[in-house]
Amino acid sequence: MIQITTSDRYNITAARSLMTSLGAFAAGLLVISIIFLAAGVNPLFAISEIFLGSFGSAYGFKETVTKAIPLILIGAGLTLAFRAKFWNIGAEGQLLMGAIFATWTAQTFGEALPSVLIVPLVFGAGFLGGALWGIIPAILKIKYAINEVITTLMLNYICAEILTMLIVGPWKGKTRFGFPGTDNLPESVILGVIPGSRIHYATLILAVVSAAVLTVVIYKTRFGYEARVVGENPDAGKYAGIDFLKTSLILMAISGGLAGFAGVGEVAGIHHYLGYPASVSSGYGFTAIIVAWLAKLNPLYAIFSGLVFAGIVVGGDAIQISLGLPAATVQIVNGILLIFLIMGDYFLHHKVHIRFGKTN
Repeated sequence: MIQITTSDRYNITAARSLMTSLGAFAAGLLVISIIFLAAGVNPLFAISEIFLGSFGSAYGFKETVTKAIPLILIGAGLTLAFRAKFWNIGAEGQLLMGAIFATWTAQTFGEALPSVLIVPLVFGAGFLGGALWGIIPAILKIKYAINEVITTLMLNYICAEILTMLIVGPWKGKTRFGFPGTDNLPESVILGVIPGSRIHYATLILAVVSAAVLTVVIYKTRFGYEARVVGENPDAGKYAGIDFLKTSLILMAISGGLAGFAGVGEVAGIHHYLGYPASVSSGYGFTAIIVAWLAKLNPLYAIFSGLVFAGIVVGGDAIQISLGLPAATVQIVNGILLIFLIMGDYFLHHKVHIRFGKTN
């Protein structure tokens, strides 16, 4: 008879944590290689094409940085929520709601205000939209004990339908020749880019600064301490008098607001108008979940993990062309890596004991 038991692992060092993450990432790549083999593709060539397509040329690297901006913003925000054991799966909807709020603000006030005023206003509106969409599941969880995984996930689809309703209905632009979508945003709202690229530098700076500030908040402030206590030991939090509702509302407002910032970057920095949900976001809200896990729930590390997964997205587009693989390849790669990173985190914090014995 085989008996399998687990026990908590203590004294986890930074080196062990890093090696576990790297090992989980390598194991995920091994499984991905097997899938490539089954598809009749040389896995070494496919994986090398992914990383060469994203980091092997100036164009590829610039595209990687462009796609890393929303991943860093959202991933950094998710590290805060996940540390408090609030499983925010709704960053995709929070991004879209930020884009909706930003578009309305830009179209309403953009012609009347100069860039120095309207751009901060649009970013503030985007943050507000994402934050409001984020605090809804927080209230439902704390007040009515409704599972946040379900509510945040379902709110993604609700927001996507709201956006679609707007661009095919009241917000449908007169310059779209009958196609869904708003008119272009006023010139005063369009974000500047680094020459020769699509990198909207204002949002890039905002992403890096947000990750750094959140790192300080988590590790150096009372609120960060309360968020960690809520996640690690809820009973101790209640005993210490921590207000769970207040803490949850603040952390989800920050997490959702950063996703809203990402929505602003997409409409004001990339597309310059509001279109279908799939065109506004390339699944950034879901990919950022993996970014947060690979970052070990450290916002500063989300800068680097965001670049890694942005590279996978860009490289995945490259192998669709060079190898003729389906568009779902990137989702398969991301999903496998997420599973192995979660497994790695589990084995980092738990020991598995296997005992063999005779049955009675």
